[in-house]
Amino acid sequence: MAAAAGPGPGPGPGQPAEPGPAGSLRRCLARLGALRARPDGGRRTELHLLFDQLISESCGPEPAAAPGPQDVCAVLVEACQLVPLDQEHLVSKVCQLIHHLLNRYQVMVDEQNLNFLLSYCISALRQCSSWTHVEILQALAALVYNNGPKCQKYLPDLLGKAGLLLQFSDPAQPDVELRRAAVRSMANLCLSVPGQPYLDESYRSVCFQTFLSVLQSSKTSDVDDITFCMLLQSALKGVQSLLNGGKMKLMQTDQIGALLAVLKKCMLHGLPGLSIEVPTALYPAPLPQYDKRSPVKQEQSEPATSKHTGNRRKKSKGKQKKGEFGEEGRDNSGDAGNESVLGADMLKLHLGDVQSSPCPDPRARASDVSAGKDPLSSHPTGWKRISSSESEYSDAEGGIQSKVRSYQANVRQGALACFLSTIKSIEKRVLYGYWSAFVPDAPGIGSPQSVSLMTIALKDPSPKTRACALQVLSAFLEGSKHFLSVAEDANDHKRAFTPFSVTIASSIRELHRCLLLALVAESSSQTLTQIVKCLANLVSNAPYSRLKPGLLTRVWNQIKPYISHKDVNVRVSSLTLLGAIVSVQAPLPEVQLLLQQPSSSGLSSSGSATPRRFVSSEQCRRALPWESPLDSPAGCAAPEPCWLLRLCVSIIVLPREDSCSDSDANFPSLSSVYEPCPLRLESLQVLALLVKGYFPMAQSYFLELGEVACRCMEEMDPSIQLHGAKLLEELGTGVLQQHKPDSPTAPEQRVPVSVVVTFWTMMLNGPLPGTLQNSPHATLQTSACDALSSILPEAFSLLQGDQQILCVTLLLGLNHSENPLVKAAAARALGVYILFPCLRQDVMFVADTANAILNSLHDKSPNVRAKAAWSLGNLTDTLIINMETMGQSFQEELSDLLLLKLLRSATEASKDRDKVKSNAVRALGNVLHFLQPCHVANPRFREAIEESLQALIATVGSEATMKERLLGPRKLSVPFPL
Repeated sequence: MAAAAGPGPGPGPGQPAEPGPAGSLRRCLARLGALRARPDGGRRTELHLLFDQLISESCGPEPAAAPGPQDVCAVLVEACQLVPLDQEHLVSKVCQLIHHLLNRYQVMVDEQNLNFLLSYCISALRQCSSWTHVEILQALAALVYNNGPKCQKYLPDLLGKAGLLLQFSDPAQPDVELRRAAVRSMANLCLSVPGQPYLDESYRSVCFQTFLSVLQSSKTSDVDDITFCMLLQSALKGVQSLLNGGKMKLMQTDQIGALLAVLKKCMLHGLPGLSIEVPTALYPAPLPQYDKRSPVKQEQSEPATSKHTGNRRKKSKGKQKKGEFGEEGRDNSGDAGNESVLGADMLKLHLGDVQSSPCPDPRARASDVSAGKDPLSSHPTGWKRISSSESEYSDAEGGIQSKVRSYQANVRQGALACFLSTIKSIEKRVLYGYWSAFVPDAPGIGSPQSVSLMTIALKDPSPKTRACALQVLSAFLEGSKHFLSVAEDANDHKRAFTPFSVTIASSIRELHRCLLLALVAESSSQTLTQIVKCLANLVSNAPYSRLKPGLLTRVWNQIKPYISHKDVNVRVSSLTLLGAIVSVQAPLPEVQLLLQQPSSSGLSSSGSATPRRFVSSEQCRRALPWESPLDSPAGCAAPEPCWLLRLCVSIIVLPREDSCSDSDANFPSLSSVYEPCPLRLESLQVLALLVKGYFPMAQSYFLELGEVACRCMEEMDPSIQLHGAKLLEELGTGVLQQHKPDSPTAPEQRVPVSVVVTFWTMMLNGPLPGTLQNSPHATLQTSACDALSSILPEAFSLLQGDQQILCVTLLLGLNHSENPLVKAAAARALGVYILFPCLRQDVMFVADTANAILNSLHDKSPNVRAKAAWSLGNLTDTLIINMETMGQSFQEELSDLLLLKLLRSATEASKDRDKVKSNAVRALGNVLHFLQPCHVANPRFREAIEESLQALIATVGSEATMKERLLGPRKLSVPFPL
């Protein structure tokens, strides 16, 4: 038991009392200490008054300064010491005091005081009457919050076979409030603390089963909706705590199925216009199952909810004039009561009219839908929306209904948050067995739309809940490329059964349809951002080359207006989506056609999107100050550049023309004249992806894009510099791919070598050397080094001599960097340069490069050694080429000592890990082939040669990778001067 804290010194005569909560607690502590001397009967009334005062103060307005944890703990311990367990009214009040003070001031109780207070609460639960148990459990929940590791010795009393929390949370417990308090205490016990021991497996299993039984239970008629919602919330938080602790992995099928079933049930809890029955467990199934809806209930609920659609659109326009999107996306507890519901018939809308042609104004399309212009939407409009002014609890019934809707929305949000943690705790291959239970599928003829995450995204009245559902769907889609790769519907199947590939393709199409419908109908900027991010995840993982064309066109045309949205986050996510489109399975013919569209197609701004400038041709020429594109014949007018390229360049280099929007306040770099930094970074990434996937479209403005990269690398922001270097690397790589001997690009359609020389001359006279020499950012130096290695060999040979020397000197210097990332990039770049025809015949360069590579080959970083081994293989390839082209003269000029070092280092590297070994074996065979008879006769070489041959034989006979086992015999078979 903790020692009683003595009364602190009170204010002296004439001194003012200490203000604030700290002073009040110290005065109360002094009064508690003074009460020790009084008999029990005399101090009971005083304790009642004192506890009432403290509880009322803790429920008052937020204080300017909170009291210290020591003061709070001292008051609570002193109060518990003064209250015997047989005085139940005082026990109830002191437990209320513990609950209020710890929650109000966010106090973490130290271990000594925690032991005393926990013992007091556990004893009170055992000895006091049942009417006090709710307050005692609330105090217990506040005490164990984030203190689970310190409560280990009390776990048998709380969670053991006859544990108190198990008794009170039993499904047979008639008092729901008591059950809720017990479940909440259990959930707080399950919270993990980093670096501290977690609950044992037995206790975790007990808690999980308790939470699961709570979530599986149904509300009885004698339980009010709000209490039941709070019970579900506590159980959901408990499951989430178990999963977030990282200690619990869901492995058993029945355990996973039971949890996913209750999560699906809870994430639809109280959703207007929906009544479904979810079984106690879901099972992996390729087709939608377990979607039992009452036809009567459905018919009754659909007209009620469908009336909401029109009001939602009309109301949202009115709100936009006042606070634009601030109020719509605000996270508050009452958003469920203050937001309208999308009609149930929205789920039945086919997106044919939305998708069939480019829609310049998606808001106009949404208003058409809400006005009943869609031929498939025949329900009358009605269901009055309760606005924030109409739902201020003006009457008892309206206030209660609004409060119930708010609590139901909180349950749905809690279930979705728990689902997100569940996705991270299940292997993806297992999770995708439940794909059909959570992802929409195209409904069959006469059958209703399956209930899925998109049901919430389209129908939920709370924007926060809609955003949560989309976040979960996005996590579901992340990493699904392998699973979705089986989808195929390019050819119409005419079979007696539907193949699984067609089923998945149908699901992908339905996802596109629903997400585009949500995009059209959404008014909250935060939720809109989640929709676009979800679309980007879908686009990144769907196999469009195996699907009928048209899906990407619909996404492309629908997202264009949102590039000019008022909210910066929406604009950034829209660019992310466009980047996903130009990078997925590039080059796709459908995307090539989209990139060639006129820049005005689909770019009209809409009701929620404040118009921003889309650069004219004159502005583009101002941003890219070169005269004519590379492929324009003399005297011909330059064609209009790709609109996406022009858009990204304008965002990156042109100054902004309007004031900051509300969301710009999140980005401190917005004080500059340019667009917000996240927007510019995303534009640079899209530009790099465009160059990578569709270089023929970007090559017309090759020099201009180089100037953009130069400008970015001259800026102060390291992130802008980094992405400028990445753009430079993609431009260099694109030229390299074009000039490969097996390139399908005709010679007359390639970037001329003279232009490439001009390009790299500009780079080497610009910020690139300075970035390589002086940058304090290793990642930036690494990217700049990779960019320098992407130079075309034919162009390098035409550079001025001092520029060639500059490149080589920079790389040799960076090879001695202490940072492994920079050193690995430099080693790789030297491996590229050693193959340049103008450098490989220079014996001094070959020797310098060999010494640098050998230095990196002994680095402690595996990544550096792997890159150095690759470069060593290229270096020895160069030795063979020179031996065949230059003859014995080159062999004689190369130092014997260097050859011996190469042989020994390659032999040693062949015993390293696989990534090093494969290239080391290649180098070993090349060096053995390069040796002359005089080297074989030299005693210094004899031992090294024997070791190298043994290493090759060992590689052939070992459990090496296929690449090494193939290289071993190949290198053993090379001509050897015996």
